[in-house]
Amino acid sequence: MKIIFALTKDLITPLTILADFLILNLTSYFLPINLTEPLLFHGYISGSWVGISFYVGYYDIKRYAKLTEVLRVIVSQFSIYFVLMYAYIGFFKQPFMSRLALAEYVLLVFTAISAFKVLSYVFLLNYRERNRSDLVSVIVVGSNKMANQLIRVFAERREFGFNFKKQFDPKIGKFSLETVFNYIKENEIEEIYCSVAELKNEEIKALINYADNNLKTLKFLPDDKNIYSQRLTFEYYDYLPIISLRDIPLHKKVNASLKRVFDMVFSLFIILGILLWLTPLMAILIRMESKGPLFFVQLRSGLDNHPFYCYKFRSMAMNKDADQVQAGKNDMRVTRIGRFIRRTSIDELPQFYNVFFGNMSVVGPRPHMLKHTQEYAKKVDKYMVRHFVKPGITGLAQVKGYRGEIEKQSDIQNRVKFDIFYIENWSLLLDIKIIVQTILNVFKGEKKAY
Repeated sequence: MKIIFALTKDLITPLTILADFLILNLTSYFLPINLTEPLLFHGYISGSWVGISFYVGYYDIKRYAKLTEVLRVIVSQFSIYFVLMYAYIGFFKQPFMSRLALAEYVLLVFTAISAFKVLSYVFLLNYRERNRSDLVSVIVVGSNKMANQLIRVFAERREFGFNFKKQFDPKIGKFSLETVFNYIKENEIEEIYCSVAELKNEEIKALINYADNNLKTLKFLPDDKNIYSQRLTFEYYDYLPIISLRDIPLHKKVNASLKRVFDMVFSLFIILGILLWLTPLMAILIRMESKGPLFFVQLRSGLDNHPFYCYKFRSMAMNKDADQVQAGKNDMRVTRIGRFIRRTSIDELPQFYNVFFGNMSVVGPRPHMLKHTQEYAKKVDKYMVRHFVKPGITGLAQVKGYRGEIEKQSDIQNRVKFDIFYIENWSLLLDIKIIVQTILNVFKGEKKAY
């Protein structure tokens, strides 16, 4: 059962959304609503539901949310949905639609979807409490009333799904952040909770830098200090206020699900529309010029710094330095057909298979070779933050001119700066703008496309 849950937990939100859409659309056929334009009606109710969901955060229920929060978003969702349903009659001029049947429809879907929502919420809480699956390993840095209260929350509210591992007391003589960092590494800690009142500003800064550079989530128990100027997010565990240092839109399940659906549809379009006929042609052209496989397959750093095999059309002659040395200007390893497909970015198209399989996204920070990830992680501050999301075929840094070879330190620093901006400000519209700009850049030509 635990294995099944682990395999399907990432599908819970998409399956819940699908179930809600089926209820919304199929229920209308059980009531005499008198639909004269079914396609328009189904498009309207589906689009309205998606828009309202984003507005009220219907699918963004945290593991520590109380039942009252679940009920609040349900009421908010259906209050707006009810108004939009009756607006449909006047807006699209539907005089024959039954007002009574429409009210019955809204009441029926409200009952069905609300019950499904609450039951799903209760099921997940009970499952975490009884089976201790999908747990997040945490530590607490601090030993005061609020820190101890948080630890009690972790212990008593087992349904939240936190696995408390250790408490560190900054007031004792042997305390050091190095000890904390070593423990985090050795025990694979995912989240760090710190009491601001017991830490010096230098220690807070060190914790922030460590969390950013090692893909750890850092949260604070607040006091009266104004410790930094970044955008902060307040959350509540039971009745305890917790400060999240960085708000990443793609860590919200509804946003991640939306991006995944977009990635699958877009990649499937490219695979069926382009790669099916282009791949045999590229196989002939590449093998006519040099011996070796059609695809260049290389381990790259992916989500949470997990390595994955990245696919490209081979653009170089076979060589032993492919995994060590990045292609540069006038690189002798690049073949004639290789220069063309690199200049036009055709060599990147097989990565749409990576997107379809879930290793990559269409838009995101570009994945680097494992060797370069290890190198830049030591030299570039905040470099590891870019691994909080899936890597992309194209990205904001690339359309801003920071693609290809890293010639100087400022190249990678600016790339990281744009990657972090993208991560913290993601939207589907931003993805579409980057895709459009990428296509325009292919036709205009890019300075570092070699």
